[in-house]
Amino acid sequence: MEALFSEFTFLSDEALRDRSFDPSTIEDLMKLFEIEAYKAWANLELESQIEAQDAVDYMEESEDYLDSVMESAMAEFRSFEEEMNSICKAEYDSLVSVADSARKLGKNLEKAATYASKKYIEAALNSATASMKSAVKAVSSHSKKVHPS
Repeated sequence: MEALFSEFTFLSDEALRDRSFDPSTIEDLMKLFEIEAYKAWANLELESQIEAQDAVDYMEESEDYLDSVMESAMAEFRSFEEEMNSICKAEYDSLVSVADSARKLGKNLEKAATYASKKYIEAALNSATASMKSAVKAVSSHSKKVHPS
């Protein structure tokens, strides 16, 4: 392009100096300018397409990387979720076991209290029976004695 500008400058100077200058020489030079401009435009278009394809490729790589990172994060989340579920299940099972033990202890305490109350009632009845027998015996031994009055 620089060479064409130099040639154009030279021909312009010659056209100013020489009255018999043929303008078709400048027209031929203008056609060369046009061809050079089309070549530059085609090169820019090609560079633009290459850059656009590079951008598309980079976007695809970025999307693939993002997908990979997201999949990795989801796998980690699933692993964490499974671990938490197993910990929660173990905690739940432990609580159920403690609750069952407490229920069994409660039933045993109820049985012990029932047994103790039955024994208490039996002892009270035996004591009352013994007291009644003693009272009857005392009354019957007093009734055989005659009162001096």
